[in-house]
Amino acid sequence: MKSIALITSVLLFVEIGLAQERTPTVETLTESLQKKTQTLNAKYLVFAPKEKPKTAPPLVIYLHGAGGKGDDLQKVRNQTLALVRGIQKFAKTPSIVVAPQCCAKPTKGAGWIPEDLDLLLSHLKATLEIDEARIYLTGNSMGGYGAWAWGGHSPQHFAAIAPISGGLGRGGPKDVTKNLDAWAANLAKVPVYAFVGEKDRVVPAERSKRMIEAIRKTGGKHAKIKIYPDERHNARRLVYSTAEYYEWMFAQKKKSKNGPKSKK
Repeated sequence: MKSIALITSVLLFVEIGLAQERTPTVETLTESLQKKTQTLNAKYLVFAPKEKPKTAPPLVIYLHGAGGKGDDLQKVRNQTLALVRGIQKFAKTPSIVVAPQCCAKPTKGAGWIPEDLDLLLSHLKATLEIDEARIYLTGNSMGGYGAWAWGGHSPQHFAAIAPISGGLGRGGPKDVTKNLDAWAANLAKVPVYAFVGEKDRVVPAERSKRMIEAIRKTGGKHAKIKIYPDERHNARRLVYSTAEYYEWMFAQKKKSKNGPKSKK
């Protein structure tokens, strides 16, 4: 009985230690940037390593789904925790995870806007000590759309992009952007790994399949997709809880001007 009690105490101590690492800080955009953005909450979450790394860590940006919209950052934290836990469990190096929030105010439009996110990233580069050759973008559902849209607009920022259950249009799951070919040409410049559930009834898996095919047609050699045959819209739970995603993502690192460095 004493052994069981000791093991339980150790596990509880470990869990408490991990929980401390999962507690984010709330940061704020400068007033000048707040005036320039349309759909971003001025406040965002930063999950930093418990101890300062010896070298600049990678940056992982997580874009939440529609359930995270508004001004309640707790909703964003809840969505981001699966990713943070996965990094702690599977990643070999510590990382900084940043989770912005998309406002729900109709007057500010809907969905993720690449120009807003460009401003956010410029702010992050100025305020965080990060390895700029290892900036990774991921997101789920509406956040998956955001990953497609931001990556299709500004691929130069990223070492890798991983949209999950993402749509292709700001107008919702049935919408497809008129800029699909331009997005595909830009996304051909960076490693992309999309994840979808074949039985997804919210955002059809066909959307991600279509984008990966378009990227490949433009010459993209580092675009791939994983389809979970029995999964619906919650593919995120499988992606962030397995080593494959993290092994692939953290193996990617930007080269200077010769294109992306990719390890399959």
